[in-house]
Amino acid sequence: MSNQQAPQQEPQHFAFDEISEAAARKAIAPYPEGREISAVKTLLDIAQRQMARTTGSAWLPRAAMDMVAARLGVAPIRIYEIATFYTMFNTKPVGKYHLQVCTTTPCWLRGSDDIVQACKNTAGIGHFGETSADGLFTLTEVECLGACVNAPMMQINDDYYEDLDGARTQALLNDLKAGKPLPPAGSTTGRKASAPASGQTTLLPANDPAE
Repeated sequence: MSNQQAPQQEPQHFAFDEISEAAARKAIAPYPEGREISAVKTLLDIAQRQMARTTGSAWLPRAAMDMVAARLGVAPIRIYEIATFYTMFNTKPVGKYHLQVCTTTPCWLRGSDDIVQACKNTAGIGHFGETSADGLFTLTEVECLGACVNAPMMQINDDYYEDLDGARTQALLNDLKAGKPLPPAGSTTGRKASAPASGQTTLLPANDPAE
């Protein structure tokens, strides 16, 4: 039996709600007439966030892309090309928590395989691209997300979670399954930013000989 979540139905109509409309007008305003296409990625992001806010799944149905095309006065194919090129846009439904695990060399050398396995075991997902039966998690393999110094890491929705291992990943996902909110982003070991894991080793305060 597949654990793939039944997909949401493609809506036949999409329109910006009040929140999105205000954000869209602000995004388009800086561009001169005839150059509104420059705001396309922002409008697609606004539409995707509206879907997340109203359906619990951050994705771009075709109706939303068509609406953005009409709003910007371009052919729909131009919007499809952009939405399918950037991995930040999801053209099919995803879970409430989108687990994007980096498996590029720095993360792999630091144990990304353990992170992937913990995600699969805890979420009940067999393969990348699947969504858990409860609709909470979608697991995606991604290329470098630029947090190599704190590898291994993964992105959950908008936030980076770094210095992971299998146990910490499992605990994080179990908390989400229990209904707890996402914890603060960043290192899961308490490391400050990208400071050495062993603590500060240089530029230490000089001992005052008077003391």
